[in-house]
Amino acid sequence: MSQLNTVTIVGPLAPPAGGMANQTQKLAEFLRSEKLVVDVIRTNPDYQPAFIGKVPVVRALFRLISYKFTLMKRIKSADVIHIMANSGWSWHLFAVPAIFFGRLYNKPVIVNYRGGYAADFFSKSWFWVNLSLKRAQAIVVPSVFLQEVFEDFDKSSIVIPNVLDKNLFFQEVSRESNNAPHLIVTRNLEAIYDVATAVRAFALIQKNLPKAVLSIAGTGPEKQALTELISQLNIKDNVSFTGRLGPEDMAKLYQRADIMLNASRVDNTPNSIIEALACATPVVSTNAGGIPKLVKHQKDALLVDIADHQKMAESALEILNNPTLQKKLVDNGLETIKKFYWSNVWLKLKACYDESIINNREK
Repeated sequence: MSQLNTVTIVGPLAPPAGGMANQTQKLAEFLRSEKLVVDVIRTNPDYQPAFIGKVPVVRALFRLISYKFTLMKRIKSADVIHIMANSGWSWHLFAVPAIFFGRLYNKPVIVNYRGGYAADFFSKSWFWVNLSLKRAQAIVVPSVFLQEVFEDFDKSSIVIPNVLDKNLFFQEVSRESNNAPHLIVTRNLEAIYDVATAVRAFALIQKNLPKAVLSIAGTGPEKQALTELISQLNIKDNVSFTGRLGPEDMAKLYQRADIMLNASRVDNTPNSIIEALACATPVVSTNAGGIPKLVKHQKDALLVDIADHQKMAESALEILNNPTLQKKLVDNGLETIKKFYWSNVWLKLKACYDESIINNREK
């Protein structure tokens, strides 16, 4: 049996918050609960000195140099290196150096790849990506969707789900019902998440249910355009922007909501859907990317085509008007998310760590 005492995680931490940053933090917390020593090397550390953060090109150079020196200094003590990896420049600037230094010091490297753009990124950069991946002991992905992407490039990977904090995201014992349905959107205000489609869907819902309200939790470059759209649709009195919420406040938002709308155009295994299901909040989502691998239409969520605000509105109204359907989606959703609890995730992750350590020693 391998000796696992110290894990070094390489990845981002909040701020800013986001799916990968939240998963990095939760992974570290749960590994520490297993009595492991966990060192997190941030790919997005605070700028030192602080004024460097105000100089666009220089700040990127400083961060990259500082990051590489940190890897050289701290990676030596790890039994396993767990790299949170993504597509694009993030891969080249952060994942590749971590893989390189890990292998330089003969450490087993786990690449935890995530992101809905994987197929496009690989098709353009596979030669260079594969050069680095060959040095990893294992590739971990959070979904069957991404596993299939790697299979298309003749690469094996292990599905280990994202971890869900069930002490934060859970079903309220009692939820008040009223004639003012509360709908929510919990994605950043970026083009790939197409919050505009959710807003247009809500406008149709509000025509049928005048007291309905929509809360949009997130920040991003699309806020001004969304604000203008809300005014054009004459629904500004029924829509509010909460800004970016921490995990605790986000959990409370799910627990108060009647439906979560997700209109993303590109996606993998969105934590927002997992968290909504855990809080017994019915989900209406597009069928983008890996979402149909996460939830099934008419079983634990209702799925619609990308950019189809009409169907999204109809699906939400169907749930609101059909208590039997609502209960079915909630009950099945609570079953779906059990695989994301740490007790189940840890069994798979520990086996992956142990095997990687053993294989690395035998080489």
